[in-house]
Amino acid sequence: MIKLELYRVFCEVAKQQSLSKAAAVLYMTQPAVSQAIAQLERDLGLRLFTRTSKGVILTNEGKLLYEYANSAINLIKKGEEKLEEWKNLSAGELKIGVGDTISRHYLLPYLEKFHSLYSNIKLKIINKTTLELCALVKSGEIDIAICNLPIEDPALEIMKIMDIHDIFVCGNLYRNKLPQVLSLEQLANLPLILLEPKSNSRLYVEKFFLSKGISIKPEIELGSHDLLLEFARINLGISCVIREFSQEYLKKKELFEIKINENIPKRNIGICFLKSVSLSPTSERFVQILGKY
Repeated sequence: MIKLELYRVFCEVAKQQSLSKAAAVLYMTQPAVSQAIAQLERDLGLRLFTRTSKGVILTNEGKLLYEYANSAINLIKKGEEKLEEWKNLSAGELKIGVGDTISRHYLLPYLEKFHSLYSNIKLKIINKTTLELCALVKSGEIDIAICNLPIEDPALEIMKIMDIHDIFVCGNLYRNKLPQVLSLEQLANLPLILLEPKSNSRLYVEKFFLSKGISIKPEIELGSHDLLLEFARINLGISCVIREFSQEYLKKKELFEIKINENIPKRNIGICFLKSVSLSPTSERFVQILGKY
C-alpha cells in the first residue's frame, strides 16, 4: 500500500510537472511530495525527475516507468469505478441458475420486474437440474440458483420463497374410470407418468411413497413438467405434476386432480447461494424482489 501511494504521487508529479501543483491536487504538503519522490528514487536506485527552474521533467527512466505506472493507476481507478457502478446497480451481470419449469411458471415476472428497474444489469440465465445448479453455485459459475427443495448441502444457504404441492392429474378418459378417492396403493398400480429419476421432484415423490412401504414404477419418464401435462391431457397415463404450475390446465378442465386418501406433504422452491460468500449488491437486490413481489 505504501509503494502504491508512492507511485500515485509519482504519476501526479509527472502530469503536473510541478511538485507544488501535484501537492495541491493530492491535498499534500510540498515537502511530503518531495519526500515521496525521493523515497521512490531510493527504492528504485534511479533518478526519475530532472529539476528545472520551471518545475520538474521526467528523465528517460522516469518516462519509461510513467508509461506503466500511469496505466496501472488508471486501471485501479477504473476498477473502483466499476465496483461503484456494481454497488449502485448501474452496471454488472447477474448469473441465475434455474430449472425449466420454475423458469417458465415462476421466475419470468420477477426477471421482467428486475430488468425494468435495472436495465443496465446483464442477466445470464442457465437452465439445469437442481443437482447441477447446486454444483454450479459451489463452483462460482452462477451467483444464485432457484431450485426445487429440499436440498441438503452444508455449503449452501437456502431461502424458501414459495410452497408447492405435488399432485396426480389425469385427462377425461381416466377421470370417468377412476373412483372419487384413491388409496396410494391403487394409485401406484395405475400407468404413471413421472419426471426422469435424476430430478429433485421425482426423488421427493418416490421417497414419500417408500415411506408408506410402496414402490412406484412409471410407465413413462419425461424430461419436462410441460410434457407431463400434455401426456396426461391426451390420456397416456396419470402424471405427477406441481399444482401451482398446472393451473391453466386445471382451470380449463383439460386436466383433473386425482383425490388420494393421503396427500403428499408440501415442499418449497428456494434460493440457493454459497454460505461462505456474501451476496453481491446485484444478487441481494434480486433476492429482495423475489421476496417482495
